[in-house]
Amino acid sequence: MAHPVFFADDLDEAAPGSTVVLDGPEAHHAAHVVRLRSGEPVDVVDGRGRRIKGTVVDAGRTRVSVEVISVVDEEPVTPRIVVVQALAKGDRGERAVETLTEVGVDVIIPWAAAHAVSQWKGDKAERGVDKWRTTSGSAAKQARRARWPEVRSLVETAHVRDIVESAALAVVLDENATVPLSTVQVPLDGDIVVIVGPEGGISESERREFESCGARAARLGPTILRTSTAGTVAAGVLLARTDRWR
Repeated sequence: MAHPVFFADDLDEAAPGSTVVLDGPEAHHAAHVVRLRSGEPVDVVDGRGRRIKGTVVDAGRTRVSVEVISVVDEEPVTPRIVVVQALAKGDRGERAVETLTEVGVDVIIPWAAAHAVSQWKGDKAERGVDKWRTTSGSAAKQARRARWPEVRSLVETAHVRDIVESAALAVVLDENATVPLSTVQVPLDGDIVVIVGPEGGISESERREFESCGARAARLGPTILRTSTAGTVAAGVLLARTDRWR
């Protein structure tokens, strides 16, 4: 059985025999939800690639102490999968972030697409990004990831163009494209960028702009996927063709 995973921001000094302390929401979750007890094994990660394997030595109401057994540093992987995810109505954006994190995406970028039903203006943009980051963190622990996705700030279409231009491969998901994503040649390193449109689809001007700077249109398959699903499926198709899943 897999050990439960918890987050601690500072594991720089962690070493076998030392103690790591969980407090705040992590301690509450460990003690009151997971109901950890002394002697039980756990993993603690910092979201930046460091994972400690340890044993609970004390589980109080507000603090959980973990003795470090071993420390593992997971190196960044390549190629990176970057998903530019259009804003979606309701909780579909959070659903997309959750499954993108679980499947192994490295960077998630919220995009204010022209046809997006949801719009983040002013303080709403900051709150929306925070919610996506919280969702990603929870999903990363569930997926047992030591290196968590980078969830960036909201971008406009002009910024997406810059992201496309710096990519080793950039793909725009398009149900009308003639090229299946499963046949697109995948680079060995660099960034693979996947652009996922909103419920209303990518506008013609957006499509032309992305294609003019090197993005390729590709389709997933014969069925139409929601914006909350398409990016995760695309990431899985691409990851299955890299060494990351072999």
